[in-house]
Amino acid sequence: MFEFAWPWLLIILPLPWLLYWWLPVARQPAPSALRVPFFQDVLSLQPRQSILSKRWQVHGLIRLIWINLVIAAAGPQWLGEPVTIPQAGRNIILAVDLSGSMAIQDMQVGRRPVDRLTIVKQAAREFIQQRKGDRLGLILFGTRAYVQTPLTFDHQTVERMLEDATIALPGPETAIGDAIGLAIKRLQKVPEQSRVLVLLTDGANNAGVSSPKQAAAIAAKNNIKIYTIGIGATRMVINTFFGPQTVNPSHDLDETMLQEISEQTGGMFFRAFDRQQLQQVYQSIHELEPVENDETTYRPIESWYSYPLATALLLSLLLVGARLWSLNP
Repeated sequence: MFEFAWPWLLIILPLPWLLYWWLPVARQPAPSALRVPFFQDVLSLQPRQSILSKRWQVHGLIRLIWINLVIAAAGPQWLGEPVTIPQAGRNIILAVDLSGSMAIQDMQVGRRPVDRLTIVKQAAREFIQQRKGDRLGLILFGTRAYVQTPLTFDHQTVERMLEDATIALPGPETAIGDAIGLAIKRLQKVPEQSRVLVLLTDGANNAGVSSPKQAAAIAAKNNIKIYTIGIGATRMVINTFFGPQTVNPSHDLDETMLQEISEQTGGMFFRAFDRQQLQQVYQSIHELEPVENDETTYRPIESWYSYPLATALLLSLLLVGARLWSLNP
């Protein structure tokens, strides 16, 4: 929609015409006669005919200049379609374990065995899509922890970065303490009431420089709530030399440590044995940390004052150029 920012300025458009009609005409004294002995030479120096030879052409050009100046001063602008922006909600960092054990195929999709990371990606994708209005970040950790995606409203980028994650890329071991410490550094820069860390792992802390308990204590002091998720089945049939055997593929998972971390920070510990349970875990976290529903609406404004202003400038240059042309024989 087109509109003027200051439409009341348009009332000055007829001002020059009003002044022309209201003000008295200035009377010019009759010029005195002058005898010039070299009259023919003076005639040869008279100016060339202007490209704006007609009086109405000059007056019309001046009127156009004035109209464009007034329109530019009134602030013409174009209002775009209303855009709804959700207000900033929570700041949530997902910390995902990429240690070598995430390659264990103790999960199933359509009765087909898949590794743990594949299930994590599928369930996390749904959780990310639900968090409209929140800023999300992604930390990947193995032997080392690193920020894959800083806190952002661009959820598609977070999804894509998680989808591109590769098992054992940051090392085959598990540095849970370092992952929590890295999340603390990122969450310290955001408001205290919106700091959340969702940490998913299938093992125990066996790498890194920070212990999980020390990192959790620092997180608690900084009002960072940590939800911990332990993933992995408890029964898995493998073929051995002596035939099929049932083993516990999650024997390395330190559930006690994960539960202590969550309790210390005011969060919760969840255990996911399969895809369905992991989806339920993410849904539970989604309900525990509800999304802010408040939204703000604005209309993008594109200012157009430069167009009539540029037109007035070009017309002024044309008027001056025509005058200079006529004065230079």
